[in-house]
Amino acid sequence: MTDRKADVVVGGGGMVGLTLAIALAKGGLEVAVADPAPKAAVLDAGFDGRVSALAYSSVRMFEALGIWPHLAEHAQAINDILVTDAGENREAAPFSLHFDHREIGEPLGHIVENRYIRSALFAVAETLPNLSLIAPMGVAGVKAESAGVIATLANGEAIRASLAVAADGRESPLRVAQGIGVVGWSYPQTGIVATAEHEKPHNGVAYEHFLPSGPFAILPMTGNRSSLVWTEKETLAPAMMKLPDDEFDAEIANRFGAHLGMTKAAGPRWSYPLKFHLARDYVRPRFALAGDSAHGIHPIAGQGLNLGLKDAAALAEVTLDAARLGLDIGALDILKRYERWRRFDALALAAATDGLNRLFSNDIAPLRFARDLGMGIVDSVGPLRRFFMRHAGGGIGKLPRLLKGEAA
Repeated sequence: MTDRKADVVVGGGGMVGLTLAIALAKGGLEVAVADPAPKAAVLDAGFDGRVSALAYSSVRMFEALGIWPHLAEHAQAINDILVTDAGENREAAPFSLHFDHREIGEPLGHIVENRYIRSALFAVAETLPNLSLIAPMGVAGVKAESAGVIATLANGEAIRASLAVAADGRESPLRVAQGIGVVGWSYPQTGIVATAEHEKPHNGVAYEHFLPSGPFAILPMTGNRSSLVWTEKETLAPAMMKLPDDEFDAEIANRFGAHLGMTKAAGPRWSYPLKFHLARDYVRPRFALAGDSAHGIHPIAGQGLNLGLKDAAALAEVTLDAARLGLDIGALDILKRYERWRRFDALALAAATDGLNRLFSNDIAPLRFARDLGMGIVDSVGPLRRFFMRHAGGGIGKLPRLLKGEAA
């Protein structure tokens, strides 16, 4: 069997892995992407019921890579975000936090169903002659050598490259095989996801209600639809998932309130265990982690995919800059630049989301008073409020060129 050759081999063809591959291929490198899931399966509506909140910096990246034209019609702009602290059996706190897109001159982000993001990525990837999609076929192992890396596929075929990237999810067999440990834990919470139809328009407003069991987010989708990201205690979530439709709709209405009129679930429900992890290292010689293989955070701020896309943008920039200078793109000193760039940002966001979840997922009166007062202060101080808006949009810090809307 003749070995394949590439500059970069990516293990995992999910949203981060494919975005990275497209960026590298558009920069002139030969890229091979291997994923164990068939394309038809991951594009099926029943594969993943989640949506993603794409920060405006991620939208710029998709525009720069030619992905956004395939997504625009399926994307709902987030014009406002309203954050409140409430309990199911008590009135909302007197303080709330309101982010208005008019303060920064552009939408705060866009909500897009994950299946449409995947479809757009496939549409672009398939136009690039120097990008090979290999599926269904996973990467079984990676072996680094002095002159390159050998990625062995599940069928025994080998791909010789200069660099291998693991974008194969939270459990990441490739990360484990490289001996890279993680710091992590499971939350006593489960994420329930469903789509709801409602009689009144949402006007592009996203709501986040902090309840004692965890955050309950209402994310605007195209049409009179919203995605529910409902964090529930892991002991109660199974019963919620088994409720008859009318009782499930009643639970939704109880958490929604009346501002969107009559509501009801549309389509299936999904549930996901909530976990936290950070990889102890992001790189090895000729090997790098990106996306969920490097970090997994609580969905309280909707930043999981954006964090992975930042990885893709930074790794693409570091790799392409090295290639243009004629350097070895798999050399450890090159990859360490990527690690230094991304580890602190990921750690800071992971710590922030973990802290927010712990602060708000309770009904302890002193903590409730402190957090409500904090929201009120942020809401009343314009520069501070706009800073948080820019931060949520991915516009703070040293940004890779792609996140500025420039070519990598």
